[in-house]
Amino acid sequence: MSGAARQRTTTGPAGARPGPDGLAGVPLAVEPTSRTDFASDEEVRWCPGCGDHAILSTLQSVLPRLGIRRENTVVISGIGCSSRLPYYMNCYGMHTIHGRAPTLATGLAITREDLAVFVVTGDGDALSIGTNHLVHALRRNVNLTILLLNNRIYGLTKGQYSPTSPVGTVTRSSPDGSPDAPLNPVGLALGAGATFVARAMDSDRPTLAAVLEAAARHRGASLVEIYQNCVVFNDGAHAALRGPGSAEALIPLRPGEPIRFGHDDHLGVVADGNGGVRVAEVAETGPDAVLVHDPTLDDPSRAFALSRLTASGATGRTAMGIFRDVARPAHDDRVRERIRRARATRGGEPDDDEALARLIAGTDSWLL
Repeated sequence: MSGAARQRTTTGPAGARPGPDGLAGVPLAVEPTSRTDFASDEEVRWCPGCGDHAILSTLQSVLPRLGIRRENTVVISGIGCSSRLPYYMNCYGMHTIHGRAPTLATGLAITREDLAVFVVTGDGDALSIGTNHLVHALRRNVNLTILLLNNRIYGLTKGQYSPTSPVGTVTRSSPDGSPDAPLNPVGLALGAGATFVARAMDSDRPTLAAVLEAAARHRGASLVEIYQNCVVFNDGAHAALRGPGSAEALIPLRPGEPIRFGHDDHLGVVADGNGGVRVAEVAETGPDAVLVHDPTLDDPSRAFALSRLTASGATGRTAMGIFRDVARPAHDDRVRERIRRARATRGGEPDDDEALARLIAGTDSWLL
């Protein structure tokens, strides 16, 4: 392994609980790298104006900040417009099959501790055929950084409603409007036990970059939902969060700070008395009633309540930032430790062929 391997810890964003570095064991770059070092020479073939362009550029700009070698960086994707991203990265990667990116990435994370593994997926890829694989990667706490690009539509197959499309969305597959209640990706991740959960938007590159860096440095499963605009099949899906009126809609989550927003911070998030939260006028409740954001709370109830501020299927008011950032042993670290203990108990690494022959010739029953 060339380059120095990380053996340090990090405190992450302000207010986050200190924990093991998510990049521990990944060799550092010998020379400083730049965004262009992570950009491949492939022609980027997304539609002009697609939010994927900004997400790609932001990821390429974040990776040099991590200080890791390109040769030890891997981007795994599934199927969909978002899943073309590995083609445009000058590092290792794989365009896998529909919904299965987390499974291949899990195996890679377990067997190659020296790799920083990123998963890029979309709302259709991850939350329909791939939901099972996503949920188990999160509950196991595999050391992966998962970017879930949410444009609320199936773009690659030309505009069918997706698992995150609001009720009533008119598409080619729902000419009378979608009858389905949409999934909340942040709420789903919290329910699965993910230890790092965040949300950002393609057009807010400073926040997106900060969240992606924090996610990569987290040890364990990190999920970042990214609101992304599809200019062809679902243009304006997140329009309420862009432009002059967005100050009244975007709820920034800053660790250690009161959750206030709106012009002159006249709105705040307060407890609703029933275990949830609500938006209120600070002039009516008083500033002391406004909740102070703490993503390091072990109980995910507050984070889940914040995720539900987004009305079902709508983005009239949406919390942005890091919802949860807690420490828990990573699945791949535990698996590797068990392998090391087993080998030590058996007196070193066994000969694979000999061990397989003993297994086949042994007394265990094999049913086909």
